[in-house]
Amino acid sequence: MASMLEQLMELPLFRGVSHTRMAQTVGDAKFHFLKYPEGEVIIRSGDRCEHITFILSGSVRSVVSNESKRFSIAQTISAPAALAPNFLFGRITNYPYTVTAHAGGASILQISKSDYVKILQSDTVFLFNFLNALSVCAQKGIDGILSLTSGSIEQRIAFWIVALTQPGGSDVVLSCPRRDLCSIFGVQRTTFEAALENMKKSGLITYSLKELRVTDRRRLVLMLERDAENGGEVHD
Repeated sequence: MASMLEQLMELPLFRGVSHTRMAQTVGDAKFHFLKYPEGEVIIRSGDRCEHITFILSGSVRSVVSNESKRFSIAQTISAPAALAPNFLFGRITNYPYTVTAHAGGASILQISKSDYVKILQSDTVFLFNFLNALSVCAQKGIDGILSLTSGSIEQRIAFWIVALTQPGGSDVVLSCPRRDLCSIFGVQRTTFEAALENMKKSGLITYSLKELRVTDRRRLVLMLERDAENGGEVHD
């Protein structure tokens, strides 16, 4: 039981609580532990978000796309992590992406919305963790939108990818026709391709006509943090 409690306390929304509080929480709420083999769907895009969902061990592959499917971004998310906590409440409570168990499978914890509300009410540490998670998601959204209108093309690409993925995300792949990306960033194709080549030479990405692969998402964040012309804080 002690090792399970320690594993739960590593989850981002449960950090900072005592063993005693965690044990009490497990006893009071219904925790559903599930295992998914590699390739099995855990969440489908459009599903109602009726549980708070955590990755306890292993990893998952998340893919979000626009309605026409011309644009998509995929990432691998490894434990410990929460999946879309910002869609549990609010006007839109449908998952924006499809999530499948990745290599080796994944162990998942689900807690119903009603039980999670009771957990949030039971201790301010739980509540502040959740509020911080919501704030980070909101701030990233603003960063992503504003990044399309200012800074170098390299900065704007980096900001956009960081805003569309989550901390710890790896093997990030952005799929979109090149001309669509040029339209999104409002630049000519030659300018956009020059920026991609600069990022490739810096070891940040690789790319093809329809895909852009991030070598290391954290390096994009560090690049933005180091840039004196960034003009603001990077929310990750």
